[in-house]
Amino acid sequence: MTAGGAAGGTVGQARDPADDPAADGPGPVLRPVGERALLVELPDPAEVTALYGWLRERQSAGELPPVEEIVPAAHTVLLDGVADVPALARLLRTARPDRAATAAGPLIEVPTVYDGADLAEVAARWGVAPEEAVRIHTAPEYVVAFCGFAPGFGYLTGLPARYEVPRRATPRSAVPAGSVALAGPYTGVYPRSSPGGWQLLGRTALPLWDTARTPAALLAPGTRVRFTPVRAGSR
Repeated sequence: MTAGGAAGGTVGQARDPADDPAADGPGPVLRPVGERALLVELPDPAEVTALYGWLRERQSAGELPPVEEIVPAAHTVLLDGVADVPALARLLRTARPDRAATAAGPLIEVPTVYDGADLAEVAARWGVAPEEAVRIHTAPEYVVAFCGFAPGFGYLTGLPARYEVPRRATPRSAVPAGSVALAGPYTGVYPRSSPGGWQLLGRTALPLWDTARTPAALLAPGTRVRFTPVRAGSR
């Protein structure tokens, strides 16, 4: 038996570690998922947003190996339907996305009536009056980091870390559709009535999920969002 024969290999044909998506090395942690998918693990949501934007740019420029779907989450990016997993893994190991880069997605304005049940409590946590809490929340431009929980629900980043608030100790059995809410580092808008434990700041009449629309979800990963305060009854 020749050397390497026990492993089914041939002398002089050692496998290149770069061809192994799970090989140790610098850069993000890469894990193969089945034969045609690759999961990229990242340390925080900002890294996810940066990598997602980088991948989309490379894809638009024709510099990305064929991939059917790119799905960001809180700490991962899943690339599914990958034609050449080793080639994509090699590319990802050289990726250096700029986490400070401005998102290039479309801008959506969300008119919001700030009369939420938890607005006063959130303002107290921030040490400001409710009117100032509204100003704080409407100041940033947000980015949809990823989607989940319910169809059309986007997890928006952009609020400074000092304004993070915990989920409610006791979730509500029903949160009205259109509720604008906070939890941890995220802002979200409930696309339909559902149970939820996020802190409610206000509400919008903007339809977040509409199956008669293409795409049905108004807020997709990479979309930029600004919240605009309006009076009750305004459209």
